[in-house]
Amino acid sequence: MAHILIVDDEDQIRKFLRITLEAAGYTIAEAANGKEGITKASTTAPDLMVLDLGLPDMDGKRVLATVRENHDLPVLVLSVRSDEVQKVEALDLGAQDYVTKPFGTRELLARIRGLLRDRGGERASITQLEIRGLALNLPERTALLEKASISLTPKEFDLLWLLASYSGRLVTQRMALERVWGPAHAEDSQYLRIFIKQLRAKLGDDATDPTWIFTEPGIGYRFREG
Repeated sequence: MAHILIVDDEDQIRKFLRITLEAAGYTIAEAANGKEGITKASTTAPDLMVLDLGLPDMDGKRVLATVRENHDLPVLVLSVRSDEVQKVEALDLGAQDYVTKPFGTRELLARIRGLLRDRGGERASITQLEIRGLALNLPERTALLEKASISLTPKEFDLLWLLASYSGRLVTQRMALERVWGPAHAEDSQYLRIFIKQLRAKLGDDATDPTWIFTEPGIGYRFREG
């Protein structure tokens, strides 16, 4: 049973999260400020931290940086901030994903399940994926959409596999570029946009009303939920 640490200064938010997560089978620890959150990250051994960026005693990004120095645990950021720079900074500091307030219960639980699957190493063992009519086979490097073959270049397949294997989860631009093209291409965001456009064309996806690949402006992409 996963243990989750909630760090948020709003009593009602903590209460809502506690009720929601306990009903889903998780055990909970709570902190109302950054200093307490840093302490409980060490003393309660959480499997995952849910962290609000707007804390009363210190910036949530400072909490994140401090926790990341000492602990290897997934962090889901909560924020009312719509500014993409804040989100990118949090992700660069080691957060794995974020949810912007207000958020839905289903979305929150899906993000948490995805992060915990990553921590358990489940994703690394997957060799086949099927998501609502899209079937990918990693050993054979084949892609079928509604049982019809999709012709993909090697890099297109690698990018599609990465996005699909993180279905519903954020894949940042840097993560995609480093995983598919290597660290030397970590800043080649224009290169990535070209390949995303090619994938959308082959999936019959529309960037203005996407079915498969959703853009997180300035940050990255999410593949549709499985």
